[in-house]
Amino acid sequence: MTDQTWNLPPEEIERRSLAIIDAEAGAHPWGPRRWAVVRRMIHTTADFDWRDICMFHDQAIDSGLAALQSGRVIVTDTRMAQMGLSPWRLDKLGVVARCLVDDPATAAIAKARGVTRSLAAVDLAVEQNLGQIFVIGNAPTALLRLLEHCDAGRVKPSLVVGLPVGFVNAAEAKDALGQRDLPFITARGRKGGSAVAASVINALAIMALENDK
Repeated sequence: MTDQTWNLPPEEIERRSLAIIDAEAGAHPWGPRRWAVVRRMIHTTADFDWRDICMFHDQAIDSGLAALQSGRVIVTDTRMAQMGLSPWRLDKLGVVARCLVDDPATAAIAKARGVTRSLAAVDLAVEQNLGQIFVIGNAPTALLRLLEHCDAGRVKPSLVVGLPVGFVNAAEAKDALGQRDLPFITARGRKGGSAVAASVINALAIMALENDK
């Protein structure tokens, strides 16, 4: 093998990857801070569609950074999203990430109310006032339930990362989020996933730590 890029240190691989993304992305509508988020999404998925389908509320970046720098709690809809978050960055920021989908209390709520655990986990988070940042990368039902709580004034998140994936209500849930006047980062269409949702928070955490220097 003549190309020795396979054994480069991880920081150099990341640097080269981001440079490739910048070169191949071409012209795009994003300013530096939003591009830092979109680029991290592309880096995580190797999917350049994010360049064209992402949507940001005007206050999403500022509100998200302020929440992270204030050590606000993150609630994720899946363990995969929770595990995709950068633990050492969150530790530096004093941020705790919670996932309630497999909590016994969530199972009890789901059984009593006849709903999915994803939906019940959102109910539990809101009822216990646990989360200021919500990261939803799997279940459209979780995002739609969260929007119900927001509309009713039961919760006022600092940031909603809404990137559910799938065919039933995934695109519709993201469209509904995009119509709300609350800090959100989402995208149009069916694409999403826990890994890409976590990558949004990781991008913001990098910026939050840079701002703390």
